[in-house]
Amino acid sequence: MVYDTIIIGSGPAGYTAAIYASRGSLKTLLVDGLQIGGQLIMTTTIENFPGWPEGVLGIELMNKMRQQAERFGTEIKSGEVKEIDFKARPFKVKTGDSEFEGKTIIIATGASARWLGLPEEKRLRNGGVSACATCDGFFTKGKEVAVIGGGDTAMEEANFLTRFADKVTVIHRREELRASKIMVDRAKSNPKIEFLPNYEVIEILGDKKVEGLRLKNTKTGELKEFKCAAVFLAIGHQPNVGFLNGKIELDERGYIKTESNSTQTNIPGVFAAGDVADSRYRQAIIAAGRGCMAAKEAGWYLEDGENKK
Repeated sequence: MVYDTIIIGSGPAGYTAAIYASRGSLKTLLVDGLQIGGQLIMTTTIENFPGWPEGVLGIELMNKMRQQAERFGTEIKSGEVKEIDFKARPFKVKTGDSEFEGKTIIIATGASARWLGLPEEKRLRNGGVSACATCDGFFTKGKEVAVIGGGDTAMEEANFLTRFADKVTVIHRREELRASKIMVDRAKSNPKIEFLPNYEVIEILGDKKVEGLRLKNTKTGELKEFKCAAVFLAIGHQPNVGFLNGKIELDERGYIKTESNSTQTNIPGVFAAGDVADSRYRQAIIAAGRGCMAAKEAGWYLEDGENKK
């Protein structure tokens, strides 16, 4: 079976692309990937997605998008794409044990949390080191914890953790925070949150569980130990492009490069939408909009091909 379009990824970009493609009468397959629902599945209340004046849980929003895509006829397969043969026409998409053919491809694989690269991160992954406060915040009840980062995600994680932890310290390697004013103000008004600027983590202390951090002052070089029972990383994301094996052009930061005002990549018939191609905004509503664009452009590409026959 040859699909009109194969969508890789199941976040807001992937599901929106599926809704528009299927509703536009394209035979559509979506391969949902390892993290079904994308990053939003790990988000608690989303307050800035239009149409939800009281906010909406990330998992609820993603489930409704999935249901809407299925309603219009999207076929959804579970699995992780390992490779795409871009030289074949139709394109061949390979998962662990299956192969699918598509006339067009929409890549919406998103981005994953960055880690510090310290050896203790893997060893203590189940002992207090986390990159997801909504996943592991419950286990910080009555404890003092640290959040590493200075952007909106760090502020959101810190605020969420105060539901459980007695104290949350935001550690940032610079003096100024990168987060938006509303997020900074919200965090600074929370009595459970403190800030420790100009420090970077050079070691996570503890044998079987986190007992503290060894910090280095980024201005003076001073070393100090900071006691905490858990550490949450909120230092940005990296695009999920490993499976592409360098076959699609990326920008200087490793995100998929698309044409101006388009989701078209350097390969005709292959489109990219969402955080995998967005290093600047990284917002669910923008990812959804770009998913719509990708579906529309895939449809136009197919129409042009048919007209040329």
